[in-house]
Parts: sequence; structure tokens; C-alpha cells
Amino acid sequence: QVQLVESGGGLVQAGGSLRLSCVASRMIFRSNVMGWFRQAPGKQRELVAAITVGGSTDYTDSVKGRFTISRDNAKSTMYLQMNSLKSEDTGVYYCNAGVVLTRTRSGDYWGQGTQVTVSS
Repeated sequence: QVQLVESGGGLVQAGGSLRLSCVASRMIFRSNVMGWFRQAPGKQRELVAAITVGGSTDYTDSVKGRFTISRDNAKSTMYLQMNSLKSEDTGVYYCNAGVVLTRTRSGDYWGQGTQVTVSS
């Protein structure tokens, strides 16, 4: 049973923008921290941004000021607005959800991932 579905990835030039979406089942969305992880080629998966049920956010330092995470509770959807994209933002972006979700501990639920490629 698929419970997290991402969309919005693609190929973009450096300096451009993309918006990722993650649709979750209502049960998962309303009671879990939601977040975006990314995995670049040859690197470990890392937390990019997270948002609590109450709307508190956290970002990895490299995306602060460029990325914005948000959630629409009525649509059970989480977004990641990515601006001023850089080549180092390239990777597979995964939607994640869990009661606990931190930089060192991912949540229990994963989406299938969406590829983001930034050309320089």
C-alpha cells in the first residue's frame, strides 16, 4: 500500500526553481513529522528539511534561504519549494514521515523518490 507519493522532480538549470510535492495518506500526514531527504550519487542520504504537525521547520545549512518546506493539512500534502538551485542539489529526493524525524533518524515511511538534476 503506497502511502507517500512524490512528484515535481526534473531537470533544471543552475539558478532555476522546482517545487516538489508529497501526497500522504491522511492518517500518516495528520500525526507525523514530514520531511525531505536527498541522496546524491556516491553520498549518504541526508535530511534536507522537515516540518512538524504544528508547522515548525528545520533545514540543513546548505539550503537555508533557498528552500522552503510547507504543508497543506487540508490536502495532506507537503511541498518543497527549491529556488536558486545549484549543481550540488542534484540527487534523488525522498519524502519521509515519522513520529520522530531528525537529521540522524529518519521516519518510518518513505516515498519512492523523485530525481532532481541541476545542470551547471
